[in-house]
Amino acid sequence: MCLVFVVDEDEKVIGRYAAGGACPYCGGQVQAMDVEKAWRLCYVPFYFRTKRNFHCSFCNRPLVIQ
Repeated sequence: MCLVFVVDEDEKVIGRYAAGGACPYCGGQVQAMDVEKAWRLCYVPFYFRTKRNFHCSFCNRPLVIQ
């Protein structure tokens, strides 16, 4: 007996916005991105999640806001 899970994750950028502050590594401008993730099981979407990520526009490092 063989059990196979077919799970796929799609990631789509909804929008980009300028955020206040500067990158602590290079001093570049910080960008906020709204990202929508969709998990699919056998091509049927069963989970959606929208999250805001922060990245530096110059060095492209992901930034964590505390």
